[in-house]
Amino acid sequence: AKKAPPSAAASNAPLRMSDGGDGSSSSDAPASKTYGKVFVAGGSKGVGRLVIDALLSTGAASEVVALVRSDEAAASLSAVNGVTAIKGDAFVYKDVEGALDGCDAAVTTLGGATDEGGQRVDYVGNNNVIEAAGILGVTRVVLVTSVGCGTSKEAAPPSVFEALKDTLAAKEKAERVLQRYYTNSNWTIIRPGGLKSEKATGTAILTEDPMAIGSIHREDVANLVVKALTSQNTEKKVLSAVDPEITSAANTEGASWEAFALA
Repeated sequence: AKKAPPSAAASNAPLRMSDGGDGSSSSDAPASKTYGKVFVAGGSKGVGRLVIDALLSTGAASEVVALVRSDEAAASLSAVNGVTAIKGDAFVYKDVEGALDGCDAAVTTLGGATDEGGQRVDYVGNNNVIEAAGILGVTRVVLVTSVGCGTSKEAAPPSVFEALKDTLAAKEKAERVLQRYYTNSNWTIIRPGGLKSEKATGTAILTEDPMAIGSIHREDVANLVVKALTSQNTEKKVLSAVDPEITSAANTEGASWEAFALA
């Protein structure tokens, strides 16, 4: 068994600072970080694939490295300008470490798959990303899990929590590793609500309220992930991602929560 990841050392990877929006770079204007090369695990489909698009379209990353399992996914992503697709298995630590080496930041949206032994990528794969980042000195990590993990357990309707309890437990275990062992680095955990595959609404929010619940479109999650990645004030933050404008079975009364102000 591998040891728990050590606290990450300071990264030597170059970071660029964007201006405050008015062409200035003064200290009183919030500046967002942009990265040379960002690693994405889970980038062949769903939120992860949309994260790749958002990273490149916003200029948050100059290059994206995506770890994918199939030849088809590798070929598809390799055809995208700015993407380097590496075939590998998130269940295999050395595959993750090899793909992540040389990157400035990591985003992992892994979830859903199990290996032949019944282990869930929600924990094993995400843990491999976290451990490799710590060993390689990649000091910026965004982990995408789910509402229902950790402090947000009470937000999930009982029937939903019961149906997803094994998956949520695996995701929560990955969260704990990141929080406990990545103490000297800049991590962010994002917990989306119920996912939908429609176009972005632009009304979704991040919130520190652990009781936030509801639906959110995958494209909105991806956009919020990239904004959180480049934000100056999301270090060691656990944020739920929901769209208060969408009425859902979990939020029939249209409840709203205070939005986290990204800087």
